[in-house]
Amino acid sequence: MSRTPSIPLRTETPRAGEGDKVVVGVADLQVSRDPSKSIITYALGSCIGVTLYDPVAKVGGMLHFMLPESQVSTEKAAANPAMFGDLGMPILFDKVIAAGAKRERLIVCAAGGAEVLADDGHFRIGSRNRTVLRKILWKLNILLAADDTGGQHSRTMTLRLADGSIALRSQGKDSALWPR
Repeated sequence: MSRTPSIPLRTETPRAGEGDKVVVGVADLQVSRDPSKSIITYALGSCIGVTLYDPVAKVGGMLHFMLPESQVSTEKAAANPAMFGDLGMPILFDKVIAAGAKRERLIVCAAGGAEVLADDGHFRIGSRNRTVLRKILWKLNILLAADDTGGQHSRTMTLRLADGSIALRSQGKDSALWPR
């Protein structure tokens, strides 16, 4: 996981009115080691949210990536590597480990990757995002502990750092992704 583009580690920076929530925007990532915080991302349509959590160190992070591979736009990749799964995921791993997590203890979960656009299926961004997610984790020899990907609906994903639980909200309904 070396030679990845640099993206600033923005820890524990809640938006106004969010209180104990650290918000991950689209094409963004956040890491925190504050167990009183939750990390949340909204509107995971075709985008994918990936969480990493170390239950011993109580360190967690989340990436909200839009596109699978950075080769489609090297200019955009240089400006914001978190936009792309192939660049953002290694950076997320690096940042969580730098914050005190141990790779062997990480619980990895994912949500999103829906096919929400009404098109002829040509672009299939959600499907391509799901594929790159699994390819990267396979190369890293890491299994997903839980995922809720695919379908046709967007999701909101929240990682609670006190206990590593992950909640999803979709179509007005709440559910637990981890633990189940």
